[in-house]
Amino acid sequence: MTAQVLAMKDISIIFPGIKALDGVNFTAETGKVHALIGANGAGKSTLMKVLSGAYSHYSGKIELDGRILTIRTPKDAQSFGIQTVYQEVDTALISYLTVGENIMLGNTIKANNHFIHWRALHKEASLVLAKLNIKLSSKKLISELTLAEKQMVLIAKSIAATDCTFLVLDEPTAPLSQKETKELFRIVEDLKKQNVGIIFISHRLPEIFELCDEITVLRNGQFVSHKVTSSTSQNKVVEQMLGKKLEEQFPENVQSIGQNILKVNNLCDSTKLKKLSLQAAAGEIVGIAGLVGAGKTELCKALFGLSHITDGEVFLNGKKVTPNSPYAAVKSGIALIPEERRKEGVFLKESVSVNLTASSLNKFTSFFGFLDSNKEKKQAAELIDSLGIKTPSTSTHVQNLSGGNQQKIAIGKWLITDADLYLFDEPTKGVDVGAKKDIFNLISGLAQQGKTILYATSETSEIIGITNRIYVLYDGQIVRELATSQTNEEEILYYSAGGK
Repeated sequence: MTAQVLAMKDISIIFPGIKALDGVNFTAETGKVHALIGANGAGKSTLMKVLSGAYSHYSGKIELDGRILTIRTPKDAQSFGIQTVYQEVDTALISYLTVGENIMLGNTIKANNHFIHWRALHKEASLVLAKLNIKLSSKKLISELTLAEKQMVLIAKSIAATDCTFLVLDEPTAPLSQKETKELFRIVEDLKKQNVGIIFISHRLPEIFELCDEITVLRNGQFVSHKVTSSTSQNKVVEQMLGKKLEEQFPENVQSIGQNILKVNNLCDSTKLKKLSLQAAAGEIVGIAGLVGAGKTELCKALFGLSHITDGEVFLNGKKVTPNSPYAAVKSGIALIPEERRKEGVFLKESVSVNLTASSLNKFTSFFGFLDSNKEKKQAAELIDSLGIKTPSTSTHVQNLSGGNQQKIAIGKWLITDADLYLFDEPTKGVDVGAKKDIFNLISGLAQQGKTILYATSETSEIIGITNRIYVLYDGQIVRELATSQTNEEEILYYSAGGK
């Protein structure tokens, strides 16, 4: 099969206050996996949104085998065989439709008649799911799926589309377990053999070097390099992404552990958690380890009042608390930085200042309930400076910022509330190595102030690097408690996978 060459030449695009892309060149071929990487804000997702037709106000040109393509809408891109799987799956799936209806939606729209053969639709969708080894019923509602399952459905939807020449995967493995990631890689290899070009955006360098044939690096909206993967190294790529050498990623563990702050006894919820007990002290960072679906997110949501606790007790500072709502949890001194930051952690269409002060509006309102916007902006500016948030101004809409800066805002809004317990659920998902270091320093700083941290993640290297103790979850239960200094990644993974 003859390879087709996609070329994006001199692509530039400007948003209010930001030049997101500045004369970027990018080339990819069918039959290859091409990694597009860079620090948060480098322009990776923006470049792919230009390619997919999501942004139309760009300059430059896009060519396929020397033929100029006119791409100004998603329909234009799809007509040339360009399909995209976005990082935020909830924006690309229709929650009240079934799995099969979502997967076959494009084919349904193209149908020449007004009648839909539902049995045939679900049969064809089931064949696509079977090809991906996804154990899901095509008749299940999207709203009933986990984040990982939604991601796999979205990939299936793109693969089901006809005449897919280039498939863009934006952080596809972020919500997936190791097993699901291996299945995705298998599908990618199959698509390569079918002469489909894969453009792969990820911050996980080991998987990039395992899967990808070529790597293009962007930095600050500009092209930096294009290399064959075998001719470069992870350290070199990090230097190109950041423009400097990366120092030690994890901060030195210097916090002192105080008295016990959090105690959870036999906690149960209506879905996953089973007789779960744990404790954490002031100044302590306690890891909650486990694979996707182990119950990490469910634990965080239960403690923050986002899910119903059916049994058990929660004590904070020696007092029994009843987190039956987020309001009650915040009043008790609990803060949550959720896994799905764009859906649950920030207000995308609001300004940076509104987001940073949203959790503590009482501090910026008068006796009569009027908001002091000047005081609000002043506090936001101080947080922007202390957290290193890259934004043109306090008035910039959060949706125009990079994932790493959005995450800093999701954390920063709780700093004003001065909570006692901070719940971090996958805080570095979709965040580059430089922003990760900033987040680790921020968490370590909170611990040094005597705050109690629960750090839930499936990234075992992070658990080892930043925590004092670890609880390993499997199927909604704590199966092991480990001292971080006396364990390793292999042992954590062993218990996370159900080892006895």
